Amino acid sequence: MTLARRHHATLAGVAATYLPSPAAAAVVVQNTWLGMLSGLDDYDGRVPFRSWLFEILVHRARSAGEGGRRAVPAAGYTAGPGRFRADGSWVLLPLPWPEDAGERLCAAAARPAIWAAIDALPPGPRRVVLLRDVAGLLGHEVSELLAISDASQRALLHHGRSRICQALDQLVREG
Repeated sequence: MTLARRHHATLAGVAATYLPSPAAAAVVVQNTWLGMLSGLDDYDGRVPFRSWLFEILVHRARSAGEGGRRAVPAAGYTAGPGRFRADGSWVLLPLPWPEDAGERLCAAAARPAIWAAIDALPPGPRRVVLLRDVAGLLGHEVSELLAISDASQRALLHHGRSRICQALDQLVREG
């Protein structure tokens, strides 16, 4: 049960990036859990368990949703209009993260906005953000899992994080 609590939401989020409906994603997640259970005897521990679990998910989601397409395009993703000057410096500095406990409690109220920003991402960056920042996989693990280059993984992660920061920045500025 602990495994399900720890990984189910992220599995569903990643599956949703491959499939046309939440119902189809739910079926793939359910099949992933069944595949994990039936494959436990074959799990040899050479890779972290979560990497192995997400490998099962991605394989099943690709088969169900994209006919085995293996590349996640990175072209065309940017940090957002007007965020940086030509020299790479910030146009408007991001607001600092709260340091005291009271401010951190207020930051918890931003959680729905963070999830909404993640849900609004295009599939490629959403997959990478969910796998890196929510599931905790390492960059090279995500690159291997999604069959993309390390550079593409970093670009997609940067794009996703920038969009999330933009959404939070807007939330904070609006009060």
